Amino acid sequence: MQQELLNNTIESYLYVAGIILLALLIKRLVSKYLAKLLYKLVAKAAKNIARQSFLDLVVQPLDMFLLLLISIISLDKLNAPDQFHIKIYHISFGQILDSVAAGTLIIVFIWLCLRVIDFVALILEERANLTVDQNDNQLIIFFKDFFKVILVIIGILMVLRFSFNKNIGNLLTGLSIVGAAIALATRESMENLIASFIIFFDKPFVTGDLVKVNNFTGHIERIGLRSTRIRTTDKTYITVPNKQMVDTIIDNISLRVQRKAELRLELGLSATSQQLRQLTPAIKILLQKPEIENSSVCLMDTGKNAHIVAVDYFTTMQQSLEEFNLLREAVNLEIIELLEKSGIELAAANTDIIIKSNQ
Repeated sequence: MQQELLNNTIESYLYVAGIILLALLIKRLVSKYLAKLLYKLVAKAAKNIARQSFLDLVVQPLDMFLLLLISIISLDKLNAPDQFHIKIYHISFGQILDSVAAGTLIIVFIWLCLRVIDFVALILEERANLTVDQNDNQLIIFFKDFFKVILVIIGILMVLRFSFNKNIGNLLTGLSIVGAAIALATRESMENLIASFIIFFDKPFVTGDLVKVNNFTGHIERIGLRSTRIRTTDKTYITVPNKQMVDTIIDNISLRVQRKAELRLELGLSATSQQLRQLTPAIKILLQKPEIENSSVCLMDTGKNAHIVAVDYFTTMQQSLEEFNLLREAVNLEIIELLEKSGIELAAANTDIIIKSNQ
């Protein structure tokens, strides 16, 4: 057992191998136990979230982190063999292994932290769903992505510090200069990022709103750090840069208090003034329906081609689009029936061609 092999005794190899094997066998049990302890700390805040959802998020990265941590600590007890004392561009092979181990451990730790952020966001979303206001859900999605980006940046800096032995202070100073140059080069992306904050704090729209922007109409499905995703009424999925969402005139249809229907009746010139006087009150009576909150009917214009009667009416936004279209169809049919009873023809209804001769 005391026989040396590659600068280490067989006993040392067996000792390290036993620890790593034990870690492989119990890592899942230990990680589940630690995850359950962590779940108990947040159980009150996450009472409606299944424990299995939390375990699915945390256990796997916790497994990897514990296994890597125990393996690195155990292998550090061994002496590096002489065969490993080689240099590659002034860097020893042992230093490369240390850097790889430290970088891998940091990456797995960041992965674990990202999963914890996902779970915290899950808890906050559960609470936000209890309120009618959708702004909370919107902010949760935004800040979840924002903190993930910050955490990834911190992870990269940690890898540079512990794997590549870079001075982060000097690095940050250099990055500030480089960052200014990058900011100028990526000005549009920075503008979109700033616009995303404007959207969240000014709140011209929130997730779930029906909006019309750039001749597209659809529901806001997601507001990200760079762009806003919209599911259009044609069921397509478009992405609009946040800067454009801030600078463009947006019609937030969800904030309308009423739906408006417009109808322009172009009546033939054969209609008499008496018929027109009787028509507008008849249409007003026709529009006296429970679904219609207010309406307007008037002879808007007349000319050499037609008499134009403007019919506008408003309904409540509580109606669905399908119900609104059915109401418009019913009103249109009733107006057509009214015109037939009154003997009034629409303009260009008579297509007869009369040829007069001077002889």
